[in-house]
Amino acid sequence: MKLGYHTGYWSAGPPDGVAEAIAMCESLGFDSIWTAEAYGSDCLTPLAWWGASTQRVRLGTNLLQISARTPAATAMAAMTLDHLSGGRFVLGLGASGPQVVEGWYGQPYPKPLARTREYLELVRAIVRRDVPVTNSGEFYPLPYPGGTGLGKALKSTVHPLRTDIPIMLGAEGPKNVALAAEIADGWLPMFFSPKTDGFYRTALAEGFARPGARHTLAEFEIPAFVPVVPGPDVETAADLVRPSLALYIGGMGAKTMNFHAELFARLGYPGEVAKIQELYLDGKKKDAIAAVPTTLVEDIALIGPPEKIRDELAVWDETLITTLLLQAPPAALRMVIDALG
Repeated sequence: MKLGYHTGYWSAGPPDGVAEAIAMCESLGFDSIWTAEAYGSDCLTPLAWWGASTQRVRLGTNLLQISARTPAATAMAAMTLDHLSGGRFVLGLGASGPQVVEGWYGQPYPKPLARTREYLELVRAIVRRDVPVTNSGEFYPLPYPGGTGLGKALKSTVHPLRTDIPIMLGAEGPKNVALAAEIADGWLPMFFSPKTDGFYRTALAEGFARPGARHTLAEFEIPAFVPVVPGPDVETAADLVRPSLALYIGGMGAKTMNFHAELFARLGYPGEVAKIQELYLDGKKKDAIAAVPTTLVEDIALIGPPEKIRDELAVWDETLITTLLLQAPPAALRMVIDALG
């Protein structure tokens, strides 16, 4: 596996030490660095700012939310960053969930798979720049059918550095994962566990078998972000991961629709997931955090003494993951790298 670094979400402001961590990744030969967005900071501006000090690492979004921008705006940003980075940009896209899409962006959420397919096709068409772009699809018609009636098909004034910028899709459920295998250049898993390797191989195989699929598994990228917390005590390390998991399981979605909760239920924790959701949605966040089992943390993260992390890393190396995206506080990155040997 290759190594990458995931800067994670911002909280109240920019995280401390990220620029130094990225410089360390560049000097140590990491493959890539990635930024995220939810409903706070965006993922493009920090990537350009921090990436400007690098020369070699690839620069990826994990994830850029498709409801935040039109396909044209995303294609423009992708071509711009690809030029500025000398061809190192990777576009990671995701549909997010109805809470954010409808509550924050004011966009409809239904039909996320069809919407993603049409979005990606349009981005690729704009980046190819072979003809003026038109689209008669359901979600992003071009030119706009209405308004003044003066809209016309256009072609980017910027010539792309690469006419086929890599596009990866974030996905959790089997249908979304199969879609990534069919139409994208890579899959960006969230909360991957070696225990689910077989489940995802099956979902990916379905996508690769579809007519027109772009890749096979052998040439498909799968960079997975993995929280890594080295330390002498497993429980103490797990405590640093529990709050994030409780948030995703309990608060990042409604009780009737939470894709993260469904993922952890599939992992073997349906009862625990129901309890965490109930506590979180009742406002008992501390209790919800405490209800996250240590074994669940260990399933999706590398925590504890360095020798334990090294032993467990061998299991990850046997999975379909192609790049391990370390998610660790910048100050702890050196300890993480030492733990991984």
